[in-house]
Amino acid sequence: MKPVSSRFRIGPSGLTRLPRVAPGMRIGLYGGSFNPPHAGHRHVSLMALKRLGLDRVWWIVTPGNPLKDSEELAAMAMRVRDARQVSDDPRIDVTAFEQDIGARYTVDTLAYLKRRFPDVRFVWIMGADNLAGFHRWRSWQRIAGMMPMAVFDRPGWTLKAVRSKSAIALSRSRIREADARALPSLAPPAWVFLHGPRSHLSSTQLRRLRRTSATGRH
Repeated sequence: MKPVSSRFRIGPSGLTRLPRVAPGMRIGLYGGSFNPPHAGHRHVSLMALKRLGLDRVWWIVTPGNPLKDSEELAAMAMRVRDARQVSDDPRIDVTAFEQDIGARYTVDTLAYLKRRFPDVRFVWIMGADNLAGFHRWRSWQRIAGMMPMAVFDRPGWTLKAVRSKSAIALSRSRIREADARALPSLAPPAWVFLHGPRSHLSSTQLRRLRRTSATGRH
């Protein structure tokens, strides 16, 4: 497949460049603040590549999360730099293009990508903790109807996720875990809940440890 150029206006640092794509590619979209990025993000990405049969995974480093406090948010350039170091796999691309297109909500980001790359098979990737609160996201029903979703189990969130308002509303669209590799080719709404080895790491936990270390408390 011949790669399709995907460049648009690039910021001074070049951080907002979109990765290159080709028609028919199966790409997982993993969005978040990555504040900071950690091995758990990489673990989910490698599982997604294998279990869903993806060609690539994009880490979409967001300017901020409307549902989270941005007081401790590190600079974008630092988060992108760290994400590229932590990802450490040629199949994982790190991009901060949301900052350039002015997208604040996931629904706007996905709509943009669908318009720009109609021949790419995108899959939205999220953790079970995100599914538990998915009904609070802006236009979550529209997101579910825009592209297939893969939900990865997280410690302490399994039951909360599958019993959540959004999971119940989308229950008829859930496919068997054994059929996960078919997900990128399915018409949305379609989603799968994937179990397997789980990482206990979290960005919140790492920030808390950094604060404790900085104050000298043990």
